[in-house]
Amino acid sequence: MGRIIAIDFGTKRTGIAVTDSLKIIANGLTTLETKAVIPFLEDYINKESVECIVVGLPKTVMNEDSSIAPKVNEFVKKVQAKFPDMKIDRLDERFTSKIAHQTMLMGGLKKKDRQNKATVDMVSATILLQDYMSLKGF
Repeated sequence: MGRIIAIDFGTKRTGIAVTDSLKIIANGLTTLETKAVIPFLEDYINKESVECIVVGLPKTVMNEDSSIAPKVNEFVKKVQAKFPDMKIDRLDERFTSKIAHQTMLMGGLKKKDRQNKATVDMVSATILLQDYMSLKGF
C-alpha cells in the first residue's frame, strides 16, 4: 500500500503532508520553496511508495476559483507531466489556513511559532490530507 501526499500550494512556499503507509495518520512533512516541490516529490516518490497526490483546490467563500487557482492548475499540470501514472486528486482547501491557525493556538504553540508561515503551510497541508482521508473513508 502506498502513501498519500497532500500539497498546500503557495506562490512562495508550499506545505506538504503525508500519510503513514497504512493510511491511518496524516503528518506534516515539510514546507519548501515552491520551485523545489517537484524535485522533492521526485526524490520522495523514488524512496517511498506513493499512490496518490492531493492538491488543494483554492476557492473563494462564493465557491469560485480564487486568484491563485490558475497558478495551482499550472502546477498540477507540471506534476501530471512529471508523474503521468500517479493519481492526482483535488480537494477544496477553503479555510484550511484559518483552521491551521486555530489548531496551533489550541495546541499551545507560542505566538512566534504561530506566525511562522512555513508552519502554517505544513499544518494546512495536514488538514487538507485529513479532510481527504475522511472523505475517502480511510
